[in-house]
Amino acid sequence: MIATGVCGVALVLVLVVLIPVVVNSAGTPARYEMLGSCQMVCDSHGTAATAAAKTTNPIKDNRLVKSLPTFIQGPQGEPGRVGRVGPRGPVGEPGPPGPAGPPGERGAPGPPGPPGINGPTGAISAATYNTIPKIAFYAGLKKQHEGYEVLKFDDVVTNLGNHYDPSTGKFTCSIPGIYFFVYHVLMRGGDGTSMWADLCKNNQVRASAIAQDADQNYDYASNSVVLHLEPGDEIYIKLDGGKAHGGNNNKYSTFSGFMLYAD
Repeated sequence: MIATGVCGVALVLVLVVLIPVVVNSAGTPARYEMLGSCQMVCDSHGTAATAAAKTTNPIKDNRLVKSLPTFIQGPQGEPGRVGRVGPRGPVGEPGPPGPAGPPGERGAPGPPGPPGINGPTGAISAATYNTIPKIAFYAGLKKQHEGYEVLKFDDVVTNLGNHYDPSTGKFTCSIPGIYFFVYHVLMRGGDGTSMWADLCKNNQVRASAIAQDADQNYDYASNSVVLHLEPGDEIYIKLDGGKAHGGNNNKYSTFSGFMLYAD
């Protein structure tokens, strides 16, 4: 009887030690309470302890739920800060030319330019006069002249059309046609010299006259011409040696001309 009792006690001790080790190694959340050897042997699977544990300690069951992996995507995080500027890249190839742009706005007009030079005197149209143009002049010589110079007949009596200029002594044509000219120049002698007076058209002699000092102190040099003139032609009397007498207002020396008919 004593031996049987010892064996029974030893067996109970072995079970008390091994059962919790086996249950814990298997992951069974069984709970064994030292309520007596009979309960530990009869409730080896720990069903009662398990039920009590579920009601008294819910935190131990939530460990399985918390240990399960989660696959729910969280909210988007804040954008990161701007990175540092990288090194400068190589220069690329030039692109093709772009299309032409629209025309710009019209600019403001520029300032007026300087006046141009005067053009040549043109011919007067036949519509500006009747059948016969009124062109005629007559002038006398006031001042004394000698040597080689143009005689300026400055005592003007008639100047129809204003084609004769007393400041230059020249008649300038403006209407083409046939003209008649006559001149008389009184020589102032007394020293044995002679005087020559030429009618010129544009620096070309068209008539000449001479006065010689022989036995008297005064002599006349006279001549006349009929010429065809074009606009711009000039007619004048040039002294070609000797002395010409002016005669104040007496008009001893005269120059005159007029148009016969127009072209």
